[in-house]
Amino acid sequence: MRRRGLWTVMGVGALALGGGLLVAGCGTVGYLAQSVQGHLSLVHQARPVDQWLADETTPEPLRERLALSQRIRDFAVAELALPDNRSYRGYADLGRPAAVWNVVAVPELSLTLKTWCFPVVGCVGYRGYYDRAQAEAFAEGLRQQGYEVRVYGVPAYSTLGRLDWLGGDPLLNTFIRYPEGELARLIFHELAHQIVYVKDDTTFNESFATAVERLGVQRWLDLHATSAAREEYERFDARRRDFQALVLRYRDRLAQVYAGAGDDDDKRRGKAEVLAAMRAEHARLKAGPWEGFAGYDRWFEEANGASLAVLASYTELVPGFEQLFVARGQSFPQFYDAVRELARQPRDERRQALTSPTIAEKDPAR
Repeated sequence: MRRRGLWTVMGVGALALGGGLLVAGCGTVGYLAQSVQGHLSLVHQARPVDQWLADETTPEPLRERLALSQRIRDFAVAELALPDNRSYRGYADLGRPAAVWNVVAVPELSLTLKTWCFPVVGCVGYRGYYDRAQAEAFAEGLRQQGYEVRVYGVPAYSTLGRLDWLGGDPLLNTFIRYPEGELARLIFHELAHQIVYVKDDTTFNESFATAVERLGVQRWLDLHATSAAREEYERFDARRRDFQALVLRYRDRLAQVYAGAGDDDDKRRGKAEVLAAMRAEHARLKAGPWEGFAGYDRWFEEANGASLAVLASYTELVPGFEQLFVARGQSFPQFYDAVRELARQPRDERRQALTSPTIAEKDPAR
């Protein structure tokens, strides 16, 4: 089985494509042009799943995964109240290991992600490229400006449901062979971006989608998965939670170093010590409860400030969203209504609501 690290089990988030090219700067025009061309190429390669299933030349393992994906897709509509549209009703083999490559960056002694602003989606803390060489070239330019940079491949992204007329977001070879729980998790995450998307707030968007994926996959596993699939997911998810807890703990330590009174050289030394301690703890986890699992090795080998900063956007507000789900009677439609109400509030107010220990009492939709 192919090893899966952090980036191959996370959605890329929302990458909306389309209008606004004429009002953007020259650099943005070029970037959006590659985004549009890349997505159109992806859509052009996709065929409806029904055609793949009817094609006698479709390999049986792929046929089984596609059939499973459609059961998951139907479940997303019936049980999770996620959009009933053309997304994940088609399949494409891109002939590459990632849908896009993301570039994230932070100043050398900061954990604040650099953001880029575009029409439709607003400001986001990453740039996605369909060609890895273009991503690496852009990353090198940022490094020359003094940024710490991370480039990573991601298996899927969302067009926010706005390109359903083109066929929606297809299933891809980059994730179709994931274990059952992981496949369901990814589909639920990306569809959640079609429910609520707030311009200029990556952490809100990604934490919401992560909460939906966690809640949804647990319901799927409870109702439809085999005991073997549940056990497989539990093992993988336990390692993922260990990983996230470890990284976020050291992210907090690094933030303390940056906020300290020392000069820049002191902070560089402190950062090196934090990263070394983080890698040592990973090694202990790998040798102990992880029983040699190597899926995160490369992440820790390449980890820098950008790596730690981007992880927080996917997890920081998840507990608040999960509490809100409980407060709304564990009803997905009512939960989404509450999240939409939060999305209409100013950024600081919605963040405060999601981090309050009494969120059930401050439910914005009550």
